[in-house]
Amino acid sequence: MGNTIPSFNSCIQKSILDNWDLDALSDFKGATLQYQDVARKIEKLHILFENSGVVKGDKIALAGRNSANWGVAFLATLTYGAVVVPILHEFTPDQVHNIVNHSEAKLLFVGDVVAPTIDATKMPALEGIIYIPDYSIVLSRSEKLTYAREHLNEMFGKKYPKYFRKEHINYYIEQHPDELALINYTSGTTGFSKGVMIPYRALWGNFDFAQKVIGPHLKAGDRVISILPMAHMYGLAFEFIFEFCSGCHIFFLNRLPSPALIAEAFAEVKPVIIIAVPMVIEKIVRKKVFPKLQNSKMKLLLNMPIINKKVNEKIKEQVYNAFGGNFYEMIIGGAALNNEIETFLKKIELPFTVGYGATECAPIIAYANHKDFIPGSCGRAVVHMEVKINSVDPQNIPGEILARGTNVMLGYYKNEEATEAVLDKEGWYHTGDLGLMDEEGNIFIKGRSKNMLLGSSGQNIYPEEIEDKLNSMPMVTECLVVQENEKLIGLVYPDYEEAKTMNMADADLEKLMEENRMQLNTVLPSYCKISAIELQKEEFEKTPKRSIKRYLYQRS
Repeated sequence: MGNTIPSFNSCIQKSILDNWDLDALSDFKGATLQYQDVARKIEKLHILFENSGVVKGDKIALAGRNSANWGVAFLATLTYGAVVVPILHEFTPDQVHNIVNHSEAKLLFVGDVVAPTIDATKMPALEGIIYIPDYSIVLSRSEKLTYAREHLNEMFGKKYPKYFRKEHINYYIEQHPDELALINYTSGTTGFSKGVMIPYRALWGNFDFAQKVIGPHLKAGDRVISILPMAHMYGLAFEFIFEFCSGCHIFFLNRLPSPALIAEAFAEVKPVIIIAVPMVIEKIVRKKVFPKLQNSKMKLLLNMPIINKKVNEKIKEQVYNAFGGNFYEMIIGGAALNNEIETFLKKIELPFTVGYGATECAPIIAYANHKDFIPGSCGRAVVHMEVKINSVDPQNIPGEILARGTNVMLGYYKNEEATEAVLDKEGWYHTGDLGLMDEEGNIFIKGRSKNMLLGSSGQNIYPEEIEDKLNSMPMVTECLVVQENEKLIGLVYPDYEEAKTMNMADADLEKLMEENRMQLNTVLPSYCKISAIELQKEEFEKTPKRSIKRYLYQRS
């Protein structure tokens, strides 16, 4: 690999210089920063860092909702040569304290949600806490930091007496592709999360991949929306870094991204590319599109072959417009897409594809564009990466998915044991996911190896595959399949809202679920049949990436 990999920080610098007068970052319904404004804010943060004693390699943590100022603080940290530690704003105060302490962060930037909840006394090594919305000081344990913030505008004016221009930009250029750029703590569904050490080469590898596959369909000045949390590699790499380095105008949903707000943002911004998790897509399709298809007239038209095509075109137009009506491709990742929704999107020929990644690969491992995408798969190994299935017969017998290449992490921060468990001597990262691979290299995920259940005669049961079918059944909002002794139980959180409008009591719901169970069992192999369905009164607890915390519901 060596030094053949270009500098990632140079990509940031080049984009700022090339797109100086263009709009860069906006808070949806709020203020807009042009690329030159971003550069000026970065410069001020650099002056603050320098005068408060931050040196190259120091850790700077960021905990806040997506916003333009979050983006600026992220870019300022990297281009100064410090290491960014993004923290999910939904984490509990204890988790934030843990990550700040474990990463040895010197400064912590906090947003409006996190600021009132954390306790500085639980983070003794921290030198200061900075408020993201206006970069004011929440806490300073250093006179240098206090002085630097109080005199920041004066220092800036002294350094650039006329005005701040392009030629003043001179960012830190990483010395080697393996240099540490950021530490990303996986939410992880069990225990305390691990700090994934992501080098500059992995950031560049992901950017270069996106530039090759999405770049040709996107130009400077194009508009995109950032919905996924930037504290996750998926949102960070493909809704922020790639677009910023390509001169796009990024809109941040800096309030809680409810389906209504997301729909409004799509309609207003009309993004050129959509990066999403299945949940967002499923919600919009189920709430906005499916109800229109349920009436008898529509069903009749869909069954008439000649009209069917016309109707599908009309439906496609509606779905396309629900997402802004201007996107080249919709990329879905982060979790499996529900089979019913995938079949529907394919039928109406919506330009969508499903990718596959892991925080440990910053994140991309596999992808295929919507024209080559094989339904049910998650693409093929991307540029700079290779993938293999650890199985004697990868086409027919599932094995663990292994990945190797430019995007792979350096390891887990201060955790050699965990690193050795997933990174082998040949550089392969063991994903913990099970999959098959066809002869064209398309990868088909068969479940997380740690979620796999064992049938009474030693059969492998992948609960996700049963859940996918159960999720498509009437009145099921979300579900989980667990094993009790040798029986499989379906835990279901039903659509209580819908039940209310239909005047259905709990007893009616139970009756319906029993029908669902019988129906489901007709399509399952005998060892996968569900013995009972139990209703859940509340939604399942989820990780920040919206996947259910399975371990909380396991039975013996």
